[in-house]
Amino acid sequence: MSHNEINFTEGSIIKKLIHFMIPILGSLILQAMYGAVDLLIVGRFGTTAGLSGVSTGSQVLNFVTFIISGLAMGVTVLISRYLGERKHKRIGRIIGGATILFTIISVILCIIMVFFARPISILMQAPQEALELTTLYVQICGAGIFFIVAYNVISAIFRGLGDSKSPLIFVAIACVVNIIGDYIFVAIFNWNVIGAALATVIAQAVSVIMSIIIIRRKNLPFTIKKRDFHLNREVKRFMNIGTPLALQEFLTQMSFLALCAFVNRLGLEASSGYGVASKVVAFVMLVPAALMQSMTSIVSQNVGAKKEKRAFETMTTGMKFGGIIGVVVLLLIYFQGTFLIEIFTEDTAVIQKGYEYLLGFSLDTILTAILFSFIGFFNGHENTIWVMIQGMAQTFLVRLPFAYIMSMQENANLVKIGFSAPMASIFAIIINFIFYLRNKKHYSFHNQ
Repeated sequence: MSHNEINFTEGSIIKKLIHFMIPILGSLILQAMYGAVDLLIVGRFGTTAGLSGVSTGSQVLNFVTFIISGLAMGVTVLISRYLGERKHKRIGRIIGGATILFTIISVILCIIMVFFARPISILMQAPQEALELTTLYVQICGAGIFFIVAYNVISAIFRGLGDSKSPLIFVAIACVVNIIGDYIFVAIFNWNVIGAALATVIAQAVSVIMSIIIIRRKNLPFTIKKRDFHLNREVKRFMNIGTPLALQEFLTQMSFLALCAFVNRLGLEASSGYGVASKVVAFVMLVPAALMQSMTSIVSQNVGAKKEKRAFETMTTGMKFGGIIGVVVLLLIYFQGTFLIEIFTEDTAVIQKGYEYLLGFSLDTILTAILFSFIGFFNGHENTIWVMIQGMAQTFLVRLPFAYIMSMQENANLVKIGFSAPMASIFAIIINFIFYLRNKKHYSFHNQ
């Protein structure tokens, strides 16, 4: 691994940010498409019950993945910090400790998903006709959860090292294998949900094996020894960083379910329109998500190198760059919003309802660039408890109450409900700015 590939403490900030962010964005896009391929092939070659089973089961899998990603963010932050501090020996201890911890987590998740798949499926309100198929999907993915966890942890390690290209390669391999597996197992063998689940697990397994091969061939700036593989004190530190982020992700995913319930009160067309619009929003939000992940690694490395001024400049650069992209996306939604919805459905009423939600949401494309830059900055400083608090505050004090009140109005519509997102972001930006000002002395520009 070259020095330029991992060094964020010198050179053009915007060039480093874009160079690091693009592969992360590519990885997130491929991951988002990953589940869509399962649905597409099962929908075309499987049964309606199978489609429902994969749809509901993949929500469970995504739920688990989001939480694991939050925990793994602690690994990313700590590795970046130690790189900046030139404490390379500690990186081996982080990876060794993470290997043991996430193996334990994988075993626990495996037991839960295999033996409690049916209660989980019932909790997810899987339709009765698809209950058994949903249970099967959860069980098979649960049996292979080790590979899914391993992929996320390995990707977190590479991002911490300043390498965002390798995770892109890993997920690209997984996508190709998944598509081939889906076609063979579902289209040719007619294994329906079982085929889709097996393709998912096999794809992740191949991705992990290939990632280990790539790791062994890289000239890494650290060594891992046998004595590093235990629950050492580095585990406690990265768990202190990652646990609040995982908890925030858990509560955020729960809040999306509540928001869906509010929208369902407005009828089938509104529910369908919101569902389709949410898919568009999910892709739109990948840009600020990639920005936040990039910001976390870059800021953390500069903090470790005691370059606080550069860490601050990284945050403001991210706000400007993300804001420009946000303006472009806002205009795209405003002028081509119906086209984006038409990609997923041909129903005129559903298209109109989906466009209404996008109109209400649209301002958030700019606001999240500012908000996620703040979050990346605070993550890089290990202020993840605050990140969790502000996330919970914006969700439970603004977004959900506002959406609920708007849904209860006589003239309720999806524009007003969609506006709950930018309202929450405005609130979050304000409290994050106040938090920054109150703690500014801790971010002083020393040793420049």
